[in-house]
Amino acid sequence: MPQAGDPPTPVRSDTPGAPWRAIWARYGAGAVFALVLALLTVLSLPPGEGFRTPVYDVGSVASETVIAPFAFRVPRPELDVERERARRRADVPPLFVFDSTALDSVRSRLAGLSRRLDSVPIRDDTASRRMALEQIRDVAASAGVTLTTAEAEWLTFPSRRAAVFTAVRRTYERALPDGVAPSRTLDALPGTVRLLRSGEERSVATDAVQSWSDVLRVARSVHPDPASTVADGAFQHLLAGVFVPSLRFDSVTTAQRRDDALATVQPWRFEVRSGEKIIGAHEVVREEDRARLEALRDVIGTGAADSGGARRVLGAFLLDLAVLSIFVITLAFYRPEIYARPRALLVLGASIAVVLLGAGLALRGSEVPGALIPVGAAALLISILFDSRIALVCALVLAVLVGVQPAFRGGGTLFFVLVGGAAAAFSVRRLERRTQFVSSILALAGAYVVAALIASLAFGWSSGEMLQAAMFGGMNAVVSVALAMALHPAAEEVCGVDTYLKLLEWSDLNRPLLRRLAVEAPGTWAHTLSMANLVEAATQAVGANALLARVGAYYHDIGKLDKPEYFVENQPRGRNPHDKLKPAASAAIIRNHVREGLTLAAESKVPLSVRAFIAEHHGTGPITYFLEKARERDATIAGHGEFSYPGPRPQSIETAICMLADGVEAATRVLPDPTPARVREVVETITRSRIEQGQLRDAPITMQQLEVVKSEFVRILSAMRHTRIAYPGPDGIGADRPNSPPVLAPS
Repeated sequence: MPQAGDPPTPVRSDTPGAPWRAIWARYGAGAVFALVLALLTVLSLPPGEGFRTPVYDVGSVASETVIAPFAFRVPRPELDVERERARRRADVPPLFVFDSTALDSVRSRLAGLSRRLDSVPIRDDTASRRMALEQIRDVAASAGVTLTTAEAEWLTFPSRRAAVFTAVRRTYERALPDGVAPSRTLDALPGTVRLLRSGEERSVATDAVQSWSDVLRVARSVHPDPASTVADGAFQHLLAGVFVPSLRFDSVTTAQRRDDALATVQPWRFEVRSGEKIIGAHEVVREEDRARLEALRDVIGTGAADSGGARRVLGAFLLDLAVLSIFVITLAFYRPEIYARPRALLVLGASIAVVLLGAGLALRGSEVPGALIPVGAAALLISILFDSRIALVCALVLAVLVGVQPAFRGGGTLFFVLVGGAAAAFSVRRLERRTQFVSSILALAGAYVVAALIASLAFGWSSGEMLQAAMFGGMNAVVSVALAMALHPAAEEVCGVDTYLKLLEWSDLNRPLLRRLAVEAPGTWAHTLSMANLVEAATQAVGANALLARVGAYYHDIGKLDKPEYFVENQPRGRNPHDKLKPAASAAIIRNHVREGLTLAAESKVPLSVRAFIAEHHGTGPITYFLEKARERDATIAGHGEFSYPGPRPQSIETAICMLADGVEAATRVLPDPTPARVREVVETITRSRIEQGQLRDAPITMQQLEVVKSEFVRILSAMRHTRIAYPGPDGIGADRPNSPPVLAPS
């Protein structure tokens, strides 16, 4: 079963889904990072929200530039729209379609009615005649003709009936072919109508279209008995009853045409595109400009800006995602060690989130929101935890991310965020003292003052607006630095980065572990202090982390606290407990001081970068003394495993130098005559031995750097191992041999 610390099992390429798992393992954290922050950006800075629109009087001078944060329309007055709709509706003439079957329908109706009336029997007696009159009226009514009793009596005579039917037929044969519209249809119609006949459509004056009055005029010329009132009534009723208009009003087509015309009536005066300048600073406001400003104010105030809803939000989300992806790609290519650590990404994401939330609050609370966005907090924190380059890239991305939001366009926000982020990123490259935060406040506040001055010139701000922006920038500097100070310890713990201040805290010699080491293992403590001086000087000479090297040297041998008496530097002269143990048992005790040291470090929560010195200062090298003793007893012992340190080999320049310093410091202690030449010889021997063992194979240290390290070792050790004259004292040392050379004693 895999144990903690074992290398991950490689994913076989023939396993189903393996490529996707590999892609997710490599890019998943970055994708989640960008997606979550893009969503947070949309939520904290919704498209269009927070945008304030000044409305100027016509003829006044605008004090600031107003850019449309989204597309919108300037509406027309409702009364104007209604008038326009009425005019467009009136401009569409009604359509009449000629019905060529109308005359045939009239003839058919007349013929049918005539046959039925002819079939009514007429007798001379009164009762039968009265019954016949009723039948005539009923037959006429069924055909749509209403007759009085007198008119029915008049139609009982076949000659009269034939004459009136002939007159009706002749009337319609003359009128219908020219087109006759239904009664009252032409009333209140516009001056022209459209006529569709035989597939051709043309405009005709309304007065030229025949109506019922024209039918009556034709009927007078063929009236069978104009002198008789009864005959005229029967004739008129027959005309009206069998009438079929030959011009049919096409209400469906007319309504469709009118709807099409009404659809062309726009309820707005003009459209404004997203990003379009509505009014520029110091420009005279025209009536159209005021209308645009009022429309924008109304749209934002009523929430109608979100009518574009899903599309606008999706577009904003994708835009934010694209900008954040640039930061993720930069990390993946140029800072893979940060990108590969999810906890580091978490701290970066939280820093960016603080800025986004701050931008949302600034947008709702200031006329100059750019000067209040706490980008300095994120840039300062990232610069302390990682480096200034990543902080600057993050500031650039934040400037673009905030600057592209519709509510921040055109007000210098991008410029303020960029200047503030860059100033914070470079104000503290490495935090060594808490007082450096004061210089960060001054640098950030000064940058905002300069930015306010430049913005006032570039955007035409008044002196009052410039002073307001500078004041807000100063407040922002104090808040941003204070926020970075408050978040720094927690962020340091979360992402596991050991900053200068953290290492400085662990360099305190009054730490419990170090106090125990000084009391319980004084020999090891003396070795530790001497070695710390060596390591610090050598790492500083090659440009490595000198403080980390010193702190690592302090803790590299804390595992000896478990059994300090088994290590030679802590043993009184003549008492060595290893004399009673077998070589393998002694080697196990020596080897276990690495594991015991890691256990003590974990219990005391020593930083991971310092624990590396405990594990790596011996690498996987052999425990030579006891290995040779074991071989004296059994020549077949190869020396692997139980006579080797657990490792790993040094992985950094600092731990590699610590390994070399550990060896040379111990070796030079036993030199009887530590001249610089002999010290150099020891240093060369130890260094060559570690190289031949392959212990420096994984450390990123060059041969040129090794030469510098060796020179520093020789310089420091020659000074540390100098000899001193033993002056005569009360005990008489040297008093009886005045001519003898002075007695040398180690310092």
